[in-house]
Amino acid sequence: MFKKTINNNQYEGKSLITLKDPSSFISEEFRTLRTNIQFSMIDKELKTLMVTSSRQGEGKSTIAANLAVIFASQGDKVLLVDADMRNPSLHKLFKVRNQQGLTSILTAKNRQLSDIVHRTGQENLVLLTSGIIPPNPSELLASRRMTQFIEAVKNDYDLIIFDLPPINIVTDAQVMGNKTDGTVFVIRKEVADLSDILKAKELLNLVHANVLGAIFNSKERIKGMKYGYYAKEKEPDGIR
Repeated sequence: MFKKTINNNQYEGKSLITLKDPSSFISEEFRTLRTNIQFSMIDKELKTLMVTSSRQGEGKSTIAANLAVIFASQGDKVLLVDADMRNPSLHKLFKVRNQQGLTSILTAKNRQLSDIVHRTGQENLVLLTSGIIPPNPSELLASRRMTQFIEAVKNDYDLIIFDLPPINIVTDAQVMGNKTDGTVFVIRKEVADLSDILKAKELLNLVHANVLGAIFNSKERIKGMKYGYYAKEKEPDGIR
């Protein structure tokens, strides 16, 4: 299991740092994280990856988005899915509309994914937003249609990354835990405590989720780093 620190300080307007500044120190950290994930799955093909956390406010959506950019930048065809159908935020990160999305795929017949996904600023990366918030997210994620959707998109994409709600709050991430090849767990300093982390680990173990490792999402400035990212800067709206 790997453990990687991403010093993803919450600077206004720079949540997609891998797109805005691909040569930055933080972007390089995401490349290292990509390598760690790939090596952790050396004996099994990684097609589906889930990103979750124990609580809100740990930066899981930002991590998921930047991971998607980094994987796509090496030539992989990537689908980023906002599966947080309770408090979606990826459409805000990428500044696209959210009228249709995953909910549409799971509730309406004959919806074509190609008609719903959004192109992004990164070649090879497309985004499927959450769509309209449904009354029963966990039931939709557990449905046969969700399983069918996952199997279908595996044929068209090299990697599918799912952004899920915090596992200690709702059951959605548990539902997806055994539907995906791997899980990345985001921990933010001064947000999650040890009891939160241990509870989340237990919940993931119960569904036999393949936890590849944890990302420590630090707020502290890196000593000597020349890019000037500070802990006290405001977190962008909609980022958890």
